[in-house]
Amino acid sequence: MGRSELREHIFKMIFGLEFSSEEQMDEQLELYVDQLVDVSEKDATYMIEKAKKVAAKADEIDAMINENTTGWKTSRMNKVDLSILRLAVYEMKWDDDVPVKVAINEAVELGKRFSSDEGPAFINGVLGKLAQ
Repeated sequence: MGRSELREHIFKMIFGLEFSSEEQMDEQLELYVDQLVDVSEKDATYMIEKAKKVAAKADEIDAMINENTTGWKTSRMNKVDLSILRLAVYEMKWDDDVPVKVAINEAVELGKRFSSDEGPAFINGVLGKLAQ
């Protein structure tokens, strides 16, 4: 599985966690991975671990997002954009394997696929401010 495909699944896992309690996180992540076809154990472990790392930093990530938005706090954002932003911010700040430009570009691409028409520009703007 390629990095972009892995990232898309991690985004979906993070999005799904918005609708579960913290106690249900492990079970929900396992259920998500179990429904995938032809996923290696290595990729499954990578996706689950990264989703957990993003979830663990969610409060810190949200604070960073809130500092870099005007009129849009994370509590008001749609869950798709918020999930994309959380993943991208995590990659930008804590994942040394992902260059900042790649994290931003991949987030914008996810926005094009899963968000509203305005989503990609919004995501790009927030991440651009964070990258400065």
